[in-house]
Amino acid sequence: MKATRVLVVTTSPLLRGGLASIAEVVASAASIEEAGAQTAEIHPDLIIVECDDRTIQDVIAIAAESPPILVLAAESNPAWVSDALRAGVRGVIPRDAPESEILTAIEAAASGLVVLHPQWVDAAITSRVSVGARTEELSPREIEVLRLMAEGASNKTIAWRLNISEHTVKFHVNSIFSKMGVSSRTEAVMAGLRAGLVPL
Repeated sequence: MKATRVLVVTTSPLLRGGLASIAEVVASAASIEEAGAQTAEIHPDLIIVECDDRTIQDVIAIAAESPPILVLAAESNPAWVSDALRAGVRGVIPRDAPESEILTAIEAAASGLVVLHPQWVDAAITSRVSVGARTEELSPREIEVLRLMAEGASNKTIAWRLNISEHTVKFHVNSIFSKMGVSSRTEAVMAGLRAGLVPL
């Protein structure tokens, strides 16, 4: 059986080393932006990302366009599980899961299955409160981007204000257009105003 070629995204040398002991780690990166550049060169079968509340939105932004992503959650009860799965993330398991569970999750996610730790199943299937026809799907980071768009900010300005790359901003903007069913910034802002996501 062909080994799963993994790209690891973490700032923890300990976690990186642990994953390398159970999987074929072909590269590692300290950020999603760095991982994106490496992905184009090495074409991994799976990307494993250590995430918390601050970094998950960047992962969500690229999930639909990247190789399968398995998230190792730093929080014991992440509130973003549903958003991540909806965006295309292949699996979410605890960062401190046993080695055997992580290995099983790697194989399953790389094979096209969705992996979710049992303790988070309820959070993933709980209905979210609708605030508009389709805008209930917008993530907190996408709402931030939408509000800056309403101020007339360019992608470069949004990237600077949110301390993310322009590439990530473009992913957020495209995701906003898709989720809201619009094709321009003006339409997105108007839909955001109607849904109460953009303050007057």
